[in-house]
Amino acid sequence: MPNAMKALVLEDYKKLVIDDVPLPEIAADEVLVRVRSCGICGSDVHGFDGSSGRRIPPLIMGHEASGEIAAAGKSAVRFQPGRRVTFDSMISCGRCSFCRRGRPNLCADRRVLGVSCGDYRRHGAFAEYVAVPESIVFPVPDALPYDEAAMVEPVSVAVHAVNRTAVRLGDTAAVVGAGMIGLLTIQALRAAGCGKIIAVDLAADRLELAAELGADETIEAAADTDVPALIREKTGGLGADVVLEAVGVEATVTTAVESVRKGGTVTLIGNVAPTVSFGLQSVVTREIAVLGSCASSNDYPACLQLMARGSIRVAPILSVSAPLERGPEMFDRLYNREPNLTKVILKP
Repeated sequence: MPNAMKALVLEDYKKLVIDDVPLPEIAADEVLVRVRSCGICGSDVHGFDGSSGRRIPPLIMGHEASGEIAAAGKSAVRFQPGRRVTFDSMISCGRCSFCRRGRPNLCADRRVLGVSCGDYRRHGAFAEYVAVPESIVFPVPDALPYDEAAMVEPVSVAVHAVNRTAVRLGDTAAVVGAGMIGLLTIQALRAAGCGKIIAVDLAADRLELAAELGADETIEAAADTDVPALIREKTGGLGADVVLEAVGVEATVTTAVESVRKGGTVTLIGNVAPTVSFGLQSVVTREIAVLGSCASSNDYPACLQLMARGSIRVAPILSVSAPLERGPEMFDRLYNREPNLTKVILKP
């Protein structure tokens, strides 16, 4: 094994450099993964300029990845070197009351790969190698190429949100926001048995892709568009049975709440604005359930199978697959909101 590796390092806010860094050391219960593909998450882009407060430099970001086992610690015995794998972005303690209840995403000591928030620093996968606990590693089905396998983390976010929502067969669902998570949520809703899916977004190109991936109806949310009224029009005057919000700002949360039927469910996935307001009386008097959905919880095996059999397709969402050396350029393009650039995969 080499002593050093290439990595994309957030040296300062808005400053990414390719640098030689020491090879990660692995603990007894960890494995060393040779990274083949790593996706740029929206949270990485928000961390790039410091706005999230969760990517304090210097840091190797990146948590949506796949690769193969390069080495294993003494007590890590599940995988042989060369095995194709992916891994969760979240490291839970396994001991707290939330972990014991099967909800590791709520772990009292939760840590995330590629995150530095003051309380901890955990380098991520924009590098040739990354060290991760064996407990969060999963085998990749032969049918999935590395670039697609790296997408299991955002797929798991969508699947977890749909599982939280308790969709019934034949339900009408609306998805507010047709970015990457929204597009994956549309497919997860289809796999869960929804009868009609309505996608809402500002961008026509995203709505075209939403229709390709399973949305039955689309609504382009221009400034003068009354989205809740249009959704009621498309649902016999009732509103959608369930609405999943995948943006995370006040306007879209309000749209979600006002678009659901009486007694329906709104699930909030987006997490951009720390605080939003919406109509309390609308929620109370119409007896709406409002749920939060955080990351994922033991969803990876199911997600990998859904992807392997084509129930959830990620290839149409992948915009660019580029060498790690192009990382600074790709971050700049994403940060500047280049049109038609949905998902970028970097290949160390």
